[in-house]
Amino acid sequence: MDESSMPSPSVTAPGPPTPPVPLAALLAREELGLRRIAGPADADLLWVHTSEMADPYPYLLGGELLLSAGVLLTDPDRYVARLVEAGAAALGFGVRPVHESVPEALVEACDRHGLPLLEVPPETPFTTIARAVWRLMAEARHRELRRVTRAQQALATAAARPDPVPAVLHQLAAHLDGRALLLTATGEELHTAGRGPSPETAAALARLAGLVTRDRPGGPASATDTDAAGGTHLSAYALGGEIHTPTRGDRHPQGQGQARGKRVTAPRPQAERLALALATRRREPGDHTVAGIAVVLLSLLTAPHRGTAAADRSAALVRLLLGASPSEVAPLLGPEGPWTVVHARRTDGTRADALTAGALGASLGSTLVDAGYGDGDAVRVLLQEPHAPAPQPGWTLGAATPTPLPALPTADLRAARALAHAEATRTPLATETPATGLASLIPPDRAAAHARTLLAPLTPPLAETLRCWLSLHGSWDRTAVALAVHRNTVRQRIGRCAELLGTDLDDMDVRTELWFALRQE
Repeated sequence: MDESSMPSPSVTAPGPPTPPVPLAALLAREELGLRRIAGPADADLLWVHTSEMADPYPYLLGGELLLSAGVLLTDPDRYVARLVEAGAAALGFGVRPVHESVPEALVEACDRHGLPLLEVPPETPFTTIARAVWRLMAEARHRELRRVTRAQQALATAAARPDPVPAVLHQLAAHLDGRALLLTATGEELHTAGRGPSPETAAALARLAGLVTRDRPGGPASATDTDAAGGTHLSAYALGGEIHTPTRGDRHPQGQGQARGKRVTAPRPQAERLALALATRRREPGDHTVAGIAVVLLSLLTAPHRGTAAADRSAALVRLLLGASPSEVAPLLGPEGPWTVVHARRTDGTRADALTAGALGASLGSTLVDAGYGDGDAVRVLLQEPHAPAPQPGWTLGAATPTPLPALPTADLRAARALAHAEATRTPLATETPATGLASLIPPDRAAAHARTLLAPLTPPLAETLRCWLSLHGSWDRTAVALAVHRNTVRQRIGRCAELLGTDLDDMDVRTELWFALRQE
């Protein structure tokens, strides 16, 4: 089918950081005394904003519950029209001391433009309403995190079953309350789970699958659309796996080629990429995360030429997802080492989801990827020799030196430090420098004992700040960038280090000894 006849699917974008709060949930808080007096009953609140400007349009992001006492309200119709144009979710109007009651013209304007209008009683401060919304958001996020966690555990358990692909699809369909399909690039259904979609929905999913499985540079890894007829949310994700289908070239009727002395071409396998397609009635903020987990598992389960080593690594990943300790799965990962830990973060500041993190791992030559590490926007990749990290477009990388499996926790810490150094110095790749020269001549146990004694007065945050500051040659600004704190905080911490150690940090001999000690950690 011609692509021009398709709806215009959009590349999947991350949802809001927390699920929205339904307006009904806020109105149900009786202690607030809020009353809806105009506009529709349904609205989703993303945050709260207070403004007494005559036109707050330039300062709204959309989805706000705007609170106002109407200090500069002169033209209610234009005021409400501008709020709707800015995407405000609802308007809360506080009565007294400016207005004794909600102006009738404002009520009529909100009904006319379809904006929910809440009457805020005089005894309810705006800050109390904001606090209630934030509390409802926290509760909603907690529920969503629990739902995603349950889905993750169910998907990991399904991946360990004898029939893993159908089991994963079944759990995915159940947790998203929809239909999950494993499709080829041509739209052929290999496995399905959940309620059957309409023929129109199935055709739309096949078109989305074809879009994300096309082998072209810069093509989307995921796409979404909406079934206009049924309001069903549609999405498709490219998988790392593929199948091999037989094709024939220069085929002839049986015996005809031999009779004419022509060669009959034998079937030859042709690789065909796969896609995960979803059709759901609703789209929750955590659904993209759940789908991302399924994409990783299905990519592993459908990876081509899955030999014993690949199967063992997939089993190790599944066991880790189920809560096994690293020591238990280490034998399944392969040789004892050496292994290289790489930390990465997007250079444009965007969060890396499971798909982009998986693509980074593939570029570095590894399927052992941990997305959302630390504060949620960093990625960890575990490489096995002979793979060595190389700079990647769009990423900032920090790598530890190759190490055996037992030393991976220490390497993980050093890779994080290398990433911080790379970001502070604006280099695409920073690699930890192993101990050489005079430092390598001192027995490690004696060096560690000396370091513990010398650094004993420092708390871990102070020691890390001092180590980072010394590694960046005493630069306040670069250290602040690397630690994600204010430069004044760095100055205060370094000053505190000097007091606790009772030494002059401007002395090069002192700096050298401290650097040597900090390198032993």
